[in-house]
Amino acid sequence: MSEIKNLQPQAVWKNFDLLTQVPRPSGHLEKVQKFLLDWAAEHKIEAFKDEAGNIIMYKPATPGYEDRKMITLQGHMDMVPQKTAESTHNFETDPIQTYIDGEWVKAKGTTLGSDDGMAIATIMGIFEDDSIPHGSLEGFITSDEETTMYGVEHMAADTLKGEILLNLDNETEGQMIVGSAGGVNQTGELEYQEEATDEGDVAVKITISGLLGGHSGLEINEGRANANKLMGRLVQDAMANFEACLCSWHGGNMRNAICSRCEVVLSLPKENVEALKEECIADWQRIFSDEFAVVEKNLKVEVEDVPRPGKQVPTEIADNLVNAICACHNGVMRMIPEVPHIVETSSNIGVIEICGGKANIVILVRSSRDSMRDCCSEAIESAFSMAGMKVSYDHAYPAWQPNPNSEIVELMSNIYEELFDQDAGVEVVHAGLECGVIGAKYPKMDMVSFGPTLRSPHTPNERCFIPSVDKYWRFVLETLKRAPKK
Repeated sequence: MSEIKNLQPQAVWKNFDLLTQVPRPSGHLEKVQKFLLDWAAEHKIEAFKDEAGNIIMYKPATPGYEDRKMITLQGHMDMVPQKTAESTHNFETDPIQTYIDGEWVKAKGTTLGSDDGMAIATIMGIFEDDSIPHGSLEGFITSDEETTMYGVEHMAADTLKGEILLNLDNETEGQMIVGSAGGVNQTGELEYQEEATDEGDVAVKITISGLLGGHSGLEINEGRANANKLMGRLVQDAMANFEACLCSWHGGNMRNAICSRCEVVLSLPKENVEALKEECIADWQRIFSDEFAVVEKNLKVEVEDVPRPGKQVPTEIADNLVNAICACHNGVMRMIPEVPHIVETSSNIGVIEICGGKANIVILVRSSRDSMRDCCSEAIESAFSMAGMKVSYDHAYPAWQPNPNSEIVELMSNIYEELFDQDAGVEVVHAGLECGVIGAKYPKMDMVSFGPTLRSPHTPNERCFIPSVDKYWRFVLETLKRAPKK
């Protein structure tokens, strides 16, 4: 365990260190909500929790800055709970164990929570320091962004008072985001009657692991493997050529994380086991390793004997499910024609659970163009429908369209050039940001998203680049100091 609280700027790192001690996985935010309210009370900061679970804080203007537009500093309190296969970490009870590796802060065997803990630490650092010059401030710390954007989706229409929103949820220092993709969750469900496994059969568990995983928006275009998609090809082969039957499938646990690990249990005739191991498993290890040689250095396909389950998926249903998984689009569908280096439309097969008479497949479709989002969703629905699955949609959120006349973007571009003698990149991203939902509810709010440099969020390899935090902090403070006048 390193003393990250002693890193500079200490105002950010000491508060991030405090956050790492508070469990805050998506869907389990009671402890962090209480922590933030207790912290605000201790520092005599006006704060409350709204009905959507968001924490809102207020700080009056520094004397002499009362004529500035009110700024809303915004980030989300929840973190993605991902860990290595070896980790015994319990995200609902255990603190994150951080350490310093060269110029990076990392976590031991888990996601770090810098997405979006760095934003919360920044808000805390600003609100507790009365020496920082600024106009009136609003801190808006949202709930369950990573799963459903619940906090912004369900906030009251009169929640926010600010005229400018600084969203502190970007992962590349020196980049200002002015637009982002929209998205929708797509779920395929099927209930079936299990059948008994053949008493003469045996069972094996096949595991695909060691993949990078990653953020299904920011890293969907990097050619990373999705364990669910790889497993579909392997299981299809095993069923067609080795008389295997599907007993269970467990792959992924977040719709917005590229699936890095998948396990299936198959039953099959005893006399086919060695051939399965020596031909099917060995062949797919070789094929996958060759296909992803440049990207996935640690890809593993492993098989082990396990006790034969009593039940399995009926053959026809298993065939239909596996065919649907293989047919389902995953990854980039199209780049933006006008900006060909940015993804326009993609899908991610985030979670597959097939067991106990129920099949559940969860996909996140993203696009900056509504018609292409619908095109991708309809293609996926077609595959699922042919498998007899019921398809539903929920938690759709809109794209954030750039504002070419943004006052805050122009100001911050000038500030960045003055501070660091280089241009800030002004871009749109394929990730889904809360700005899209907020902008739909507050269309007159001027918005920009930025942050320090993070890499591999949503994976146990998540890390924060230490030198970037100081630049980011200086940029935030100068922006507050020079905020536009009313």
